[in-house]
Amino acid sequence: MADRTPVYRGRVVDLGIETVHLPDGRSFPLEVVRHPGGAAVLAVDDGDRVYLLRQYRHAAGGWLWEAPAGKIEPGEAPEDTARRELAEEAGIRAAHWISLGSILTTPGFCDEVIHLFLAHGLAFDAPCTEAHELIEVHPMVFAQALEWARDGHITDAKTVVALLRAGARHGR
Repeated sequence: MADRTPVYRGRVVDLGIETVHLPDGRSFPLEVVRHPGGAAVLAVDDGDRVYLLRQYRHAAGGWLWEAPAGKIEPGEAPEDTARRELAEEAGIRAAHWISLGSILTTPGFCDEVIHLFLAHGLAFDAPCTEAHELIEVHPMVFAQALEWARDGHITDAKTVVALLRAGARHGR
C-alpha cells in the first residue's frame, strides 16, 4: 500500500492521505477512503416479485429504493453478510443463492467493493432493523423493478446493477 497519513477513522470508513505512485513515474498525494466492503441481495419469490427496501438515507437527501445490503463485518464472508442483512432488514431467509459478481462503488477515492447476490426459495420472518434505520419492505413485480432501474426511478447503484444483472440472467 502507498504511504498513508491517517485523517479520520470511524465505525465505517478510514480516511487518509496516501502518496500515490502512478505507473508512468509520477507521484502525488490523494485522499482515499478505505472501507471493509459490503454485500447486497435481490430476493425474488416464486411469484416473480423482488423485495426492495424504501429506505431513508440522510446523505442522499431522502428516500431511496434499495436492495437489502450492509457492511461486511470482520471475518465475515460476503454471502454471509448478504444473508444477515436480508434477514435483518427485510425479514427474509433464502434457500438458494447465486452470485451476481461485484462492483466498485466510487473507485476515484474509495476502495469499497459490494458483492451482489440473487436469492430464491424465500421464507419470511419479521424484520429486525437497527435503531438508526428507517426502512419499509416492498414486494414488487420484477419487471417493474427492472423498468425502474432502466428509467432512473431507482438511483442506488448497487440495486440498479443487481437488477440489470439478474434480468440479463433471465433474458429480460
